[in-house]
Amino acid sequence: MGELSLQDAIQQFLKKSRLKTGIQALRIEEVWEEIMGKTIAKYTEKIQIINNTLYISTTVAPLKNELLYQKDQIIQRVNEALGEQLVKEVVIK
Repeated sequence: MGELSLQDAIQQFLKKSRLKTGIQALRIEEVWEEIMGKTIAKYTEKIQIINNTLYISTTVAPLKNELLYQKDQIIQRVNEALGEQLVKEVVIK
């Protein structure tokens, strides 16, 4: 049996585990301000990822409208930050 580094072992575990989605959602929350800017991050209430769909919640109507126009950019930026093509759709609530 070959030796694995701890990082490789954790990555292999996460690929096979349902924890991966939760951890990726936490990573998105951590870098959300960096990805989208302080103003958008300030008024974003909740970010969830379920089955390759990123759900963004905000009660600010103009922000909802702006996010609707930026869906493709959001997908690109989030996937780039995660280092994989995880998000395929964005839903603004």
